[in-house]
Amino acid sequence: MGFLKNFFTNVFHDQAQQTTSTSSFDQLSEEQLEAHLEVRRYNDFVLSDAVRPSYDLQVVPKQGYRHDVYHDDQSKASVPVLMGAASNEQLFDLFMDLLDPLGHVVDVVLETSHDRDSRGHVDMYREHIDMPVLKSILWDYEEMLANDGCTGIAVLNPHVPLEVQFDEHKLLIAYGSDLTEFEQVFDEYNIECDDEMKFITEAEHVHSSNDEFQNLFEELRTRLGMDGSFG
Repeated sequence: MGFLKNFFTNVFHDQAQQTTSTSSFDQLSEEQLEAHLEVRRYNDFVLSDAVRPSYDLQVVPKQGYRHDVYHDDQSKASVPVLMGAASNEQLFDLFMDLLDPLGHVVDVVLETSHDRDSRGHVDMYREHIDMPVLKSILWDYEEMLANDGCTGIAVLNPHVPLEVQFDEHKLLIAYGSDLTEFEQVFDEYNIECDDEMKFITEAEHVHSSNDEFQNLFEELRTRLGMDGSFG
């Protein structure tokens, strides 16, 4: 019942501001909803507690990564992207290893949507933190970072430039002109490239959080010395 309780009290629908009025969760009984939200394993892929797919499984969660391109509307620049999904048993280890190509001193962004009274996300920024110090802090908050559907984190080196995101959906996203080192990390974890794969974000899905995770987020924000927000 844990995930079901979180769903009813803390869930956020990314589609809430869309005009569509139909949902795969419409007309479900409580028993059907509970059964769906308790499913974590899809074949060999295990989800964290942060998200669940649509009831009709428009996208079936699976492991893999694909190449993409991010287009910045303001600068008109295009940046190569790797997007990946990893099974929960190796998810956080993989995220931590993906940070290594960023270098020894990095900037950190924490993203939160815990405040349901505000629209969108709030981003908080910390410049110039040594990578070993950052990793030590993040390990202390592994459970929250891996399972809170209202917390995301990005680590970047603007001088390279490279960036790694571990977003609210627990997708792993790397940006940079040369993504070779990130591809090697995915390969070391036996995560295969599939440029046709779809991610859970590309269909209806739900997020879960709870008060404990929100409190831990505030602890992490303080540990990282983040007093304000931007964006």
